[in-house]
Amino acid sequence: MGKKEARFNEIVRRVRQQYFGKGPEKIKTYFVENIAISIIEGNLTPTERFIAQTPEGEEMVHRARTKMIQQIYAQKVPEGMEETVGARFLYLFSDIKVKEDIAVSVFVFDRKIDD
Repeated sequence: MGKKEARFNEIVRRVRQQYFGKGPEKIKTYFVENIAISIIEGNLTPTERFIAQTPEGEEMVHRARTKMIQQIYAQKVPEGMEETVGARFLYLFSDIKVKEDIAVSVFVFDRKIDD
């Protein structure tokens, strides 16, 4: 893992830990042109896993996780993110598979991410 990827992963981990009370267990990020794609595993808290035992609970956890993370990034770009990639953050697209406890976040920047 390169230094840029490690720094980016730490920013993603810090944001999720700050807002959800638990950071992910594993993050792998790929940089492609002006996009960073992060595969994030081990996201859910014990409480979320308990709630997700029913179909209604699973949907509630999915909706809350997806909407909340998008709102967080829309309100404020995490400290150090733009400096790490050398580009301005524009958008975040995010989804989570609750049963598998795996999320994907696609970060879109205004120009190609520096090599």
